Amino acid sequence: MSVSVGILVGLLMGIVFGFALEKSRVFEPGMIVGQMQLRNFIMLKVFLVAVATGAVVLAVLHGFGFIKLGPKPAIYSADIVGGLVLGAGIALAGACPGTTLAQVGVGYRDALFTLAGGIAGAVAYSYLEPALTTAFGGGSRLILSDVIGIPYWIGALALAAVIVVVLAALERWRPWREDLGNDVDGDLAPPPTTAPRGRIVPAE
Repeated sequence: MSVSVGILVGLLMGIVFGFALEKSRVFEPGMIVGQMQLRNFIMLKVFLVAVATGAVVLAVLHGFGFIKLGPKPAIYSADIVGGLVLGAGIALAGACPGTTLAQVGVGYRDALFTLAGGIAGAVAYSYLEPALTTAFGGGSRLILSDVIGIPYWIGALALAAVIVVVLAALERWRPWREDLGNDVDGDLAPPPTTAPRGRIVPAE
């Protein structure tokens, strides 16, 4: 695959993902914090759909020889520490790297500070990467399909099928309409009701 085609495919996938992100309201801070508190699971569902879709696309592109895989070495200690730091940041900011751009686009002013912090963190990491790699050590390049002994495209499609089953179970357990909330920001509180004279009173 040429660089121009790769860029085009990446842009198209980004547009589709961004459209789904906005329509699902996953970029809403209340929705993100609700997922981190295990109060709703829409964010998990959307991201699982993205993983399944990516697996299918990679299976097709790799199966027909359009791309070659270049897995990075696994560094489990760094992944655990980094995941905990990232998760704490997401819970505190009500945003993750992808949703921050969506929040900026819809006019959340505090998202500008989150974006600036993310850029500063990326710059700092670029300088600290050699020291961090030495501290946490390296790892091996591991592809599960190679360990099992099957073609990558079969493993990717099998992963997508498993994710579909998990999504169906999640949706049966927690329907997305219930998790979305009444005011589309992850708040599950009941909506206010209007009194006969037009006065707004809380619902019981």
